[in-house]
Amino acid sequence: MSIRDIIQRIFPPPRKPVSRAAWWFPIASMLLFLSICFALDITNKLIFTRPNAFWLTLFYPWVWWMIAAGHAGVSGARAKWVYGLRWLLLCIIIAALAQPRSVRSDKSMSVIFAVDTSASVSPNMQKEAITFAVQTANTKPQKDNVGLVFFGRDAAVELPPMQSFPFEAINVQVNNDGTNIASSLSLSSALIPDNKLGRIVLVTDGTETEGNLDRVLDELAARKIPVDVLPISYDHDKEVWVERLDLPRFVRSGETYEAAAIVSSLSPGKGKLVLKENGNVIYEDQVNFQAGKNRYTLPITLREDGYYEYEAIIETAKEDDQHARNNRAISYLFLQGKGSVLMVTDLEGDRRDWQAMREALQLAQRQVRVMSAYELPDNPLALLPYDCIVLANVPADQLSLPQMQAMRDAVFHQGSGFLMVGGDQSFGPGGYHHTLVEEILPVTMDVQNKKILPKSALAITLHTCEFPQGNTWAKRITKQAIQVLGSQDDVGVLVFDWQGGDEWLFPFTPASQYNQLAMKINSAQIGDMPSFATSMRLALNGFKQNDAAERHMIIISDGDPQPPPPALLQEFVNNKITVSTVAVFPHGTQTQTMQAIANVTGGRYYFPQDPNILPSIFIKEAKTLRRSMIQNKVFSPIIDFPSPILKGIDGMPDLKGYVLTTPKPRSTTILEGPEQREPDPVLATWRYGIGKTAAFTSDLSPNWAANWMGWTHYQAFVSQLVKDVARVSTSNNMHMQAFTSGNTGIITAEDFEIDSPL
Repeated sequence: MSIRDIIQRIFPPPRKPVSRAAWWFPIASMLLFLSICFALDITNKLIFTRPNAFWLTLFYPWVWWMIAAGHAGVSGARAKWVYGLRWLLLCIIIAALAQPRSVRSDKSMSVIFAVDTSASVSPNMQKEAITFAVQTANTKPQKDNVGLVFFGRDAAVELPPMQSFPFEAINVQVNNDGTNIASSLSLSSALIPDNKLGRIVLVTDGTETEGNLDRVLDELAARKIPVDVLPISYDHDKEVWVERLDLPRFVRSGETYEAAAIVSSLSPGKGKLVLKENGNVIYEDQVNFQAGKNRYTLPITLREDGYYEYEAIIETAKEDDQHARNNRAISYLFLQGKGSVLMVTDLEGDRRDWQAMREALQLAQRQVRVMSAYELPDNPLALLPYDCIVLANVPADQLSLPQMQAMRDAVFHQGSGFLMVGGDQSFGPGGYHHTLVEEILPVTMDVQNKKILPKSALAITLHTCEFPQGNTWAKRITKQAIQVLGSQDDVGVLVFDWQGGDEWLFPFTPASQYNQLAMKINSAQIGDMPSFATSMRLALNGFKQNDAAERHMIIISDGDPQPPPPALLQEFVNNKITVSTVAVFPHGTQTQTMQAIANVTGGRYYFPQDPNILPSIFIKEAKTLRRSMIQNKVFSPIIDFPSPILKGIDGMPDLKGYVLTTPKPRSTTILEGPEQREPDPVLATWRYGIGKTAAFTSDLSPNWAANWMGWTHYQAFVSQLVKDVARVSTSNNMHMQAFTSGNTGIITAEDFEIDSPL
């Protein structure tokens, strides 16, 4: 069979004449259908997932021929209607086989501002960058989302992408001693959903100190996320800075020495050179300096053993210097004497918590200095004179974060010993969970595996705080209160939203999910609630559905809302839910309502005059849920592991209580409590950095250790305990010095040992 025969079978001979000009009709109808489908696809109105189905349009000519040539049995106008219906049916079938999909385009964009807050960017520049972000966010299209990331050596999310931009102040903390642009871009891109258009606005001076930027840029290019850069540039012709402060290598008490301050300048000028010793001015003089480096000698006298911190400062006219932050250099001397013990105490506590320990150490020829928590230095170098630091029943809210950091660094880097002694204000009940002090201890306050420990629930209600950065304070102290709770405890936060009224920012959630909760707190918009009743009712319903054994609520407000009805307060009493209230800058004398709420429910009422004490109030309130960690029971400590601490001690009198803790994996438990199935540590030690720390979860005072006060080995036990963790002094003929020269860091090491191989 020839091709001609095949064609004739497909297109049989016409039964009536068909002109060649008539062929335009099937061709035009085929092109019309294809054009419509192509236009829908290219304009993203529809997309066809199986475009091969459009090859079926080749049947158009055959359908037309069968009708036009008289093979369909119809003619005239009726033939045209038949062809039109068949053409329409074929178009529908072909389009259906091509599997069309409707396209909904979302042209909204997620824009992330990544702002450099490293030390190389001045505060004024940071402020301008944030202002730029806020102004841009306020003029964006309504459906666009805007987020904010701050970065230095690391990066943190201040605000996740959202349509509103409720920035008030910087809540997150980043290390500003470096610049990691790669980290900021990586975090910013992670905030942009895959199904949205995204853009990153990078505000930086470009002084990158670490990170792999090339890899991150490749990832951004693959995701088609553009990065707009707003550079921070500097143009200084006048700048003065103190490059370093050199101190003598070897010193003796009572003699006079010279320090050398190296001052650099871009241009000639004059100013006042000041030298401070431990914060006190000991020398000042007017000096003239030239462009380049200038060296000035300054007299110093060391009067007694101890730590000396020296600070050289150059003071110039404001127009002659652009950055005042680099106008000082700090160095220190440590004149070593006989090592001593620093005993940190609670200024408001019982003196008996530490008196017996001090007397025992003094009998062992130890020098002991007693210092309240408020006096504790926040510089680790100031702790160098002490071979051991003892915390004697001191609550965490009396210590600032810099003070805790100083103790941590003193142990890890300087080898100081550390001992925490138990009591009702120590360990978990003292609020040390999730703190730097817990980090250095051989035990953790997380006792979720202890079946005897009841679960607690805390609800916090936030009301607009009408003082500078009031809402920022409220968010910060709320996060600090959550960190005090155990991982098994539940926490919920209520706020008044201007659109939704009183509502849960998040309902009762395990405190172990702190990172997710902190992000919600940072993005909260806190309004001025009209009444206490609604939020308290929400909290009450939440408490009723919670299985916590201990339940507590904290309300912070200015006292404006309407008081709750007496019946509601009685429900709190009936369900054994206590409520503490914190009145912050109330209007007039509107505090009676908050006092009444606390009094009726058995909580506490606070009226702080200084917002700086708000964190300690919230931490103290959160600690009320940790009292169940205190075990008031008489027991005899069990020796679990031999130790030099127990040298000459075979047994010991009963103790009347201790605090529940959990030993860390690498720690050594020396004494155990009374529980047989899951023994609790009473005395544990471990090595942390180059220092050693110990936790004695009972006390060494007449409270729980009343039977130890007349024990013949009490003095030996205390002195051997401190000796075991205290730093051991060794002679050292090495001298190391570190300083900067331009953009280069220089470390010098000198060995003064005779016949040294160096």
